[in-house]
Amino acid sequence: MSYEQLLEKVRYEGAYPTRERAEQVLRQVLAGLGRQLTGEERVDLAARLPFEAARLLTAQVPDTQPLTGWAFVKDLAARTGTSPAAARWDTGTVFAAVATLAGPRRLTASMRNLRARRN
Repeated sequence: MSYEQLLEKVRYEGAYPTRERAEQVLRQVLAGLGRQLTGEERVDLAARLPFEAARLLTAQVPDTQPLTGWAFVKDLAARTGTSPAAARWDTGTVFAAVATLAGPRRLTASMRNLRARRN
């Protein structure tokens, strides 16, 4: 899948009115995810994304304090100036598109490894 196709998938699945809005959401969520993933999970996921999306993910410096799922959504809402409900919608939309590329098992494994590192 190309970056353009990924954007169109995000736009369609998220019911965003414009390509620009879909790209803004994709950038924000991938940046947030890039702040959470480290090591092998980060490299493996980036390898499955189009170059532009992988660059968004890997350009972020990982946070020292990994977030839970709800904390991730609240952090995204605070960083983007949206409501937690909108941030949750955006996150779900982008994660669904990324799971199409990476496979749901890869994305689930990455999230599980994050939770394991927190404990």
